[in-house]
Amino acid sequence: MMSSLVPFWYIVIAVLWTGFFILEGFDFGVGMLHSLAGGDEAGRRAAINTIGPLWDGNEVWLIVAGAGMFAAFPGWYATMFSAYNLALVLLLAALIIRGLAFEYRGKRDAARWRSTWDAALTAGSVLAPLLIGVALAGLLHGLPINSGQDFTGSFWDLLQPYALWTGVTLVLLCALHGATFLCLKTTGDMRQRSWQLARRIAPVTAAFVLGFIIWTHITAGRGFWLNVIELLAILAVIAAVWLVWDHHEGFAFAATAVTIASCIISIFADLYPNVMVSTTSPAYNLTVHNTASGGYSLKVMTVVVIILLPVVLAYQTWTYYVFRRRVSRSEFQPAPEPGPPQTASVRRN
Repeated sequence: MMSSLVPFWYIVIAVLWTGFFILEGFDFGVGMLHSLAGGDEAGRRAAINTIGPLWDGNEVWLIVAGAGMFAAFPGWYATMFSAYNLALVLLLAALIIRGLAFEYRGKRDAARWRSTWDAALTAGSVLAPLLIGVALAGLLHGLPINSGQDFTGSFWDLLQPYALWTGVTLVLLCALHGATFLCLKTTGDMRQRSWQLARRIAPVTAAFVLGFIIWTHITAGRGFWLNVIELLAILAVIAAVWLVWDHHEGFAFAATAVTIASCIISIFADLYPNVMVSTTSPAYNLTVHNTASGGYSLKVMTVVVIILLPVVLAYQTWTYYVFRRRVSRSEFQPAPEPGPPQTASVRRN
């Protein structure tokens, strides 16, 4: 039983990270593009309101992914979080800044106040997927880890070329995902601007995804031929480019979601059975077996996840259904000021 629960929980962790990037990915993308797609204050408010009821719920997936790693693989959690200590602080700062921007940009009418929070929202939305991409890539590429499962490097060891490429790839994927989401959720000139942004981002994203898949395959050392997940990522991003240019926004959004899922899953698939690769010695690699919790803990968590995960999925599905309508820029335009009262003319005989 214990031997089957360990790979099961590895799959659960991979699914949680994948779900986070699919759902929070378009939130990040809207945050990056809200100023460009909005055009003016009313448009920026409309863009933010497309994700207003959704973004905080989507971030729950990140919290659950971290909690799942802590509970199921405490050795992995301890080494990874100590290695990425400074990066995690920066990630928390980016997520906090995004949350503050959502809540505080509308508290004052001053243009400088709102532009400051707009810049903070954009910066936080770029920084968060960049840092997470660097962190996930480091698991596969490898970090200096000794026999005691302790990280022996520095912050600069995290900034490897492959890790930075992965971070930029995820930023571009989130931007494309967000642009197609805005096409689905807005109307009129905002929808048109979002489509134009998607058309500009799509070819660059496809090039980076292709480079990421090839680099990931070479790093994993899995032979010459791509596996099914890696091939799916390439086909999905090519489909996304074609669908964006052909203005099939719904299918384009689905294609970007599949591309994101395939990229994240490819990292975890190529990593298994390792969870962190040691560049010091292959003998020091962290694996699912030498970092897992005991059998009783895994059994209890399995029962919890089987009961609660469907509830969470049902609630989020209901939330998306309730807030499914498009958002119009005209809803956020200021009401015209009333003119001077008109006096009735007196007719004289």
